[in-house]
Amino acid sequence: MNSTKTFTKILKISTYFSILILLVSCNSDPSKKIKKENVQSAVERINTSFDFPTIEFNKTNHDFGEINDGEIVETTFQFTNSGKSDLIISNASGSCGCTVPDYPRDIPIKPGESNTIIVKFDSSNKPGMQRKTVTLTTNTSKGKELINIKAFVLPKN
Repeated sequence: MNSTKTFTKILKISTYFSILILLVSCNSDPSKKIKKENVQSAVERINTSFDFPTIEFNKTNHDFGEINDGEIVETTFQFTNSGKSDLIISNASGSCGCTVPDYPRDIPIKPGESNTIIVKFDSSNKPGMQRKTVTLTTNTSKGKELINIKAFVLPKN
């Protein structure tokens, strides 16, 4: 009987305490904690979040034609940022070690500006038709861009 009274007392105290916490915590208005400058900043970010840079190439494919085994050839891909924000190429990698891109790494390219990517291909021990891809990691809406090279490597005699 004594444990029932104790339990009832604990239950009453817990209920009163819970109601008190509920009343005190609901008394604050969260909308009063919002700062105008944070709202303005968020609106600006939302309005410009779809203004991605756009990369336009003068060509996305290059054919070296016939080359001799062991030749190192190169081509230049010119591109322009035709978007509304700075273009950044954070990485460029060839589909194999024989294809090496030289690119403007992490350099912001302003809207309307142009730049180049030089791709070198080492044909050593690669007889026959060769098709290679350079994958660019960018801040465009797609996130990745591809440029391609090909060559027919004549074997050594």
